[in-house]
Parts: sequence; structure tokens; C-alpha cells
Amino acid sequence: MANIRDIRRRIRSVKNTRQITKAMKMVAAAKLRRAQERALASRPYALMITNVLRSLIERGDLMDEKTGEPKHPLLAKRPEQNILLVLVTGDRGLAGAFNANVLKAAAKFIAFFKDKNVSIAAVGRKGRDYMRRRYPVRPAGSKDRAGRIEIIGEHLNVLGKLEYEAVSEIVERIIQAYKDAEIDSIYVIYNEFKSVISQRLIAQRILPVQEIGRREVALTEEFPVEERERMGEAALGAGISLREPGETELERQAKEFPANVDYIYEQPPGEIFAGILPRYVVLQIFQSMLESVAAENAARMTAMDSASNNASEVIDSLTLTMNRARQAAITKEIIEIVSGAAAL
Repeated sequence: MANIRDIRRRIRSVKNTRQITKAMKMVAAAKLRRAQERALASRPYALMITNVLRSLIERGDLMDEKTGEPKHPLLAKRPEQNILLVLVTGDRGLAGAFNANVLKAAAKFIAFFKDKNVSIAAVGRKGRDYMRRRYPVRPAGSKDRAGRIEIIGEHLNVLGKLEYEAVSEIVERIIQAYKDAEIDSIYVIYNEFKSVISQRLIAQRILPVQEIGRREVALTEEFPVEERERMGEAALGAGISLREPGETELERQAKEFPANVDYIYEQPPGEIFAGILPRYVVLQIFQSMLESVAAENAARMTAMDSASNNASEVIDSLTLTMNRARQAAITKEIIEIVSGAAAL
């Protein structure tokens, strides 16, 4: 059995660790609140741009009368042979199973499209490192594939300070590759976040655009009940509501946008539609990253809460062991005194 001095040293060490994990939990909770606010603030814009596009579809001539094909290249449908997967993970660890769950979903996605060519654009260091250990990287500027499954893009430290302009630059290159017919469809895998206890992993098809305003989910995976319960306990401990954010006044105004009103456009409706549709695609990926940031902070908050609770249990166990060791030492001293007195 370790002596009392060693046990006290271990208790101090675990207490210091518990202070760190508690601080990290509160930091993650604060970042989670900000991420929720940003995701909520983007909803009215998403609703409005969706309504405008729907209105333009009713008034614009988007189909070629001769061929019957869509005039806009982002609406063109081709057989899915070359697929681009945008994989959204975190840049740092200490977030429980957050990154592992996303990577498992990516593995299922790749296995599902086992007869297709899959190009991966990794957003986040964890996804980039995982994929690099398994698949080759296509050299920059090369048109030749490095393999059936390859990495064509690495975007690190984007989610730490997520900005629309940075995401727009990434998506514009992807859109151009789709227009050039280098890829036939685009999917994004991320952690959909509605509230702390309402999350799921999804693979959403972004291009080609099938229907404005409707998510095309190709793969979904729900979280276990036990994990949701742990998230709920951690959120309540940090003072975060478990309810989904309600509808704001701006959202109500955006929903009331009259799509059936005959507007007078300065440019032809088809030209306006062609200019807004790429922004709609950028917004979809931007929202997926916003939700992924919120989900990562929720996972980190839960992991740090579990670490703090485990540290408390270790401290209690070590304290009990120290008390037993101290009681054994006292008992031994008493026995020695009594034995010495009896010998006299």
C-alpha cells in the first residue's frame, strides 16, 4: 500500500486536473451558446433566400425547350460516378466520441458507394489526419486521380473562427468543379444540431439541387439514448436549455414572404436565379459547419463534465484509501505502545 504522503500527492494532482476539466466545460458551454446564436441568426436569411428562389422558379424559364434539360449547370443531373464528399470534423480532440462518430459515418458512406469514385475534401484536422492514413492525396493542379478514393482538399482551422467568406471560397471551387463535370454529385457529412439532446449524423446531398428548401439526406445515424442523457445532464449543469430554440420574429417575417406576388425585376428572373443559386449552395454548407461547431462544443462540454465527475470519484476513492492507511498506522502505533507497556 502506498504511503500517506504519496496518496496526498495524487489527490492534489487529481484535484488540479478536475479544476482544468471544469474550466474547459464552462468554456465549451459559453462557445456552445454563441454557436447556437449564430445558427439561429442565419435561419431568416436561409428562409428568405429559399423563398426568393422559389418565386423565381415560378417566373423564370429554367428549362431548355429543345433538350428539356435545366439551363443552370447546378440543376443538371448526371449519373453518379465521381462523388465529392465534404467531411466536417473538429480540429482538436477532448470532445468525446464526436470526431469518431463522424468518421464512422464517413466510412459507412464510402462503403455504400463502393463502386464509385469518391473524392474527399476534409474540413478539420481530425478528419484530414484520419483520411490521410488510409487514402492517397491528389497533388495540387493534377487532373489524374490518385485512386478510387482520394483526398483533394484539406481545410484546417476553418471552424475555430467560422466566417462566411472563408466557406464561400471553398464552396466556389467545388461549384466550379461541378460545372466542369469533374464531379457528378456533392455530399457533406456533419453533425446536425438542433439542441443538446436533439442531434444526429447525416450525409446530405448538396448538388445537384433537386428541390429548393428541401434537405436530401442520404445517410442518417441517431445518437444512443444513454449519450443523449449524458449530454442533457451536462447541459443542465452548465445552465443550458435542452429545448430547441423557438421561432424568432425575423423567421416569421421571412415565412410570410409572398411568393405568388408578381414582382417587377430589373434583370430577367432567370439571370437573378443564376446569381442567387450558388449563394444558396454556399449557405447550405455554411449552415452545416455552424451546426457542426455547436455539436462539437456540446460534445466537449459533455466529455469535460464526465471527466470532472470521474475525477471526483477518484478523489473520493483516494481519500478513503488515505484514511485507511492512516488508521492502520495509528492502530499499529497503539499496538506497539500497548505491547511495550505489557512487556514492562
